[in-house]
Amino acid sequence: QVQLRESGGGLVQAGGSLRLSCTADERTYSTHDMGWFRQAREQEREFVASITFIGRTGISASVKDRFAISKDDAKHTLYLQMDSLRPEDTAVYYCAAVARSDGAVVFRTHEYDLWGQGTQVSVSS
Repeated sequence: QVQLRESGGGLVQAGGSLRLSCTADERTYSTHDMGWFRQAREQEREFVASITFIGRTGISASVKDRFAISKDDAKHTLYLQMDSLRPEDTAVYYCAAVARSDGAVVFRTHEYDLWGQGTQVSVSS
């Protein structure tokens, strides 16, 4: 059973925009906070952004002026709006979920227990 499903990746020129979506099953969405991570080739997976069930957000300093995380509770869907994309943003982007706790944003990769299959984002120069 697929619990997290990403979509929206693709190839874009530098300066362009993409919006990633991640749809969760109802049970997962109602019991977990959600986040985005990315992994470039031969690099470790890194935190991009996260949002809690009460709407508190956290975002990596490397993207904070260009990316925005949001969610639609009615659709059980998480979004990542990516603007002003750069070649260094090229990576596989993963949606992830972590069990809800105290409403604090979770940044650490190892704390997330559910992962999507990933979607490739490629930015050409």
